[in-house]
Amino acid sequence: MGIVRLSGPRALEIAAAHFRSSRGKDPLNSKARVFHGHWIEAGQPIDEVLLHCMRAPHSYTREDVAEINAHGGAGPVNAILEACLAEGARLAGPGEFTLRAFLNGRIDLVQAEAVIDQIRARTKAGLQAAAAASTGTLSRALYSLRERLAHALAQVEAAVDFPEEDLPELVTPALLAALTGAADEMQGLLDTAEAGRLCREGASVAIAGRPNVGKSSLFNALLRDARAIVSQHAGTTRDRIEEYIAIGGVPVKLVDTAGLRETEDEVERIGVEMARQALEGAQAVLFVVDAHAGIQPEDQSLAAQLATLDVPALLVWNKTDLAPAPEGAPDLPAEFVSVCGVSARENAGIAALEAALESVLLRGAHLDAGQPMLTRMHQRDAMRRAHEHLSRLLEDTTRSPEFLALDLRETLDALGEITGETTPDDILETIFASFCIGK
Repeated sequence: MGIVRLSGPRALEIAAAHFRSSRGKDPLNSKARVFHGHWIEAGQPIDEVLLHCMRAPHSYTREDVAEINAHGGAGPVNAILEACLAEGARLAGPGEFTLRAFLNGRIDLVQAEAVIDQIRARTKAGLQAAAAASTGTLSRALYSLRERLAHALAQVEAAVDFPEEDLPELVTPALLAALTGAADEMQGLLDTAEAGRLCREGASVAIAGRPNVGKSSLFNALLRDARAIVSQHAGTTRDRIEEYIAIGGVPVKLVDTAGLRETEDEVERIGVEMARQALEGAQAVLFVVDAHAGIQPEDQSLAAQLATLDVPALLVWNKTDLAPAPEGAPDLPAEFVSVCGVSARENAGIAALEAALESVLLRGAHLDAGQPMLTRMHQRDAMRRAHEHLSRLLEDTTRSPEFLALDLRETLDALGEITGETTPDDILETIFASFCIGK
């Protein structure tokens, strides 16, 4: 099925111009919302369609909306689209329907951004987090903060507007407690930012090691699928193989890389260079060592290279079905955040490795997809500035009311950037430009 959606004051009129109801109903003068009929061109039906009419303000955009549901082939959909354009409609820009819903006050900016996050979610946790944001979980927390801060601002501004009046103490213990509580809540939301970003954007995890230590076997074990070729011959993996898995609700791009070593083979050398690039762009590295063969000079050299990267590395002793994993990381120069023993061939120790990787990615935090979370860089930046302004006020509450009021206004403005009440136009343009057409 293909859908052509119209929104605006002439949406129903344009759709009705080429629609003929199978029961003789007029969509413009009927209280019904769904009509069956045909799309007419030059007096002839070209497709059997359903016409959905949603009248303002009871629609997604709070405008009149018409949706023509046609057969999904390119011919019918293109013919309907061209007819609508000829009647005066224009093509929607990326995210324009959601932008109109935002501008018309149906949703705030947090909820608008959650729409694209729901579409792009790669894990169930990511979908749950986006759904929670779309229903107002974060918005309600922000509006609660803004309401309390606005009340505090009203108290402070009273001292500014009526300086000669006999007003009570400006920053009372109750007001101080309220502002301190608000600052603590802001810090709590800031603490969710990294988990929220990972939930939405995901992370890249590279599997590294010298040839023939079982990197591809580990890749397949984590993927639960035989995606990479496994062979006893060294240098089997020449290219960079990528697949997505879910680790603790985080979408993880798992990258199986070529064995890192010096080689005269031109193709393998290209693969080794791609592996080095993958390590530099990763958020974590699984450094695989053969437990049966023990530490080799190549392992020591690679560990030293990892030590120069600002990336957390997990040491994975593979092939523990042939030899037990040593304690710690003997004879290796790099410091590893975790050490795990696995047998990729026997699928042993994989769950413990996944738990260790989850802890590294989330930095020990627990991902609760239903809680209010900051998921975007501009949200984190605005919340950071709001917290800084409020913290500045709390550092010295004895200053003149004008300075305290300024701090509170800047705090409210920064929070308003997240919900869209005070968001600069250039940020709005960037946000909605990332949407797909039709949303």
